[in-house]
Formats: sequence, structure tokens, C-alpha cells
Amino acid sequence: QLQASGGGLVQAGGSLRLSCAASVRTFSNYAIGWFRQAPGKEREFVAAISSSSGNPYYSDSAKGRFTISRPNAKNTVYLQMDSLKPEDTAAYYCAAGSSVRTHWSFYNYWGQGTQVTVSS
Repeated sequence: QLQASGGGLVQAGGSLRLSCAASVRTFSNYAIGWFRQAPGKEREFVAAISSSSGNPYYSDSAKGRFTISRPNAKNTVYLQMDSLKPEDTAAYYCAAGSSVRTHWSFYNYWGQGTQVTVSS
């Protein structure tokens, strides 16, 4: 079970921190990805972090503005989003998979979405 939270309404240039919490002991064995989907658009990759090394991966739109992290001893992955833009408005989903992939179809477990709205 994955639980995404932290979304909300923020002005352009603001920040939000999304959390993805899991209630399984083997959470650290999974790569975790964040995806987003705006109305009428396909679900797109935002960021991911590997299970073993904790290496982060970002989409071009997220690079330099977003930071994904998974602190040790916590069953939570964070997505710090800074310098938010109106085009970041979407429902954000976290997902768990066996390895880092940029396509949503490779992830097996999904949390419910958390809405991020950035006003101009």
C-alpha cells in the first residue's frame, strides 16, 4: 500500500513537498517513481529513485527544480518541488517497481493521486 500526500494550491514560484509512504517492511527493496497526469494528457514521468544506491532520476522538466529523496530507516520517499510553474499543475502519483523506469507501465504498485495546483 502506497499513500501519497502533500499536494495543494500554491502560487507560481512556490514550493511543495510530496510524500509517498508505505506500510510494507520491504519498501526499501523497491524503486519509487513519481508520475503526474493533467486532465486530457498522458501520465508522465517526473522523478524516480533506485532501491539500492538511492540514485535519483529526473525528467527534463523536473531537473534543477525537484528533488527526490528516501531517508534511511523511513518508509517514505519525498519529492521536494521548488520554483513551481502553472504547467506543473496535475495529479501526482507515486509508484513502486523493481527498478527505475521512466514509463508508468513498469511499476506494479500505485498510491492514490495527490493534486498539485499552481496558480499564475
